[in-house]
Amino acid sequence: MRIALAADHAGYELKGDLAAALRALGHEVLDLGTHSTAAVDYPDCAESVAAALRDRRADRGIIVCGSGAGVSIAANKFPGVRAAVCHDCYTARQAVEHDDMNVLCLGARVIGTAVAHDLAAAFLGAAFSGEERHRRRLDKILAIERRFART
Repeated sequence: MRIALAADHAGYELKGDLAAALRALGHEVLDLGTHSTAAVDYPDCAESVAAALRDRRADRGIIVCGSGAGVSIAANKFPGVRAAVCHDCYTARQAVEHDDMNVLCLGARVIGTAVAHDLAAAFLGAAFSGEERHRRRLDKILAIERRFART
């Protein structure tokens, strides 16, 4: 799977570790930065991952900041992005299966490396169920996105 991976300065170290782990699992990783601990703004990280998804350079995205909250909020502003902060494997898997989440947001100051690996594996190993009730709810989300895009 092609993964767009980005982080702000708070997530820089965890991003590097995740990139290596994902590559070792056979994933293609598009490292969108940051490439140092110099301060960067998390909305820029979210935009880079959203652009990679939009341009079909990646199948899914992972964004890391201090808490995961900022990048989640920013990422969800982009059409076609369904992002959530996940700090447990159930949510990382279920959000894909039920909600077709395509961007995993992690908090480097909240979780450690081992948990991040487990979350990424749960996220990347899951697939949207396509069940009628989940499809119906996703269609409603997409309709909201289209309505607000026109205003």
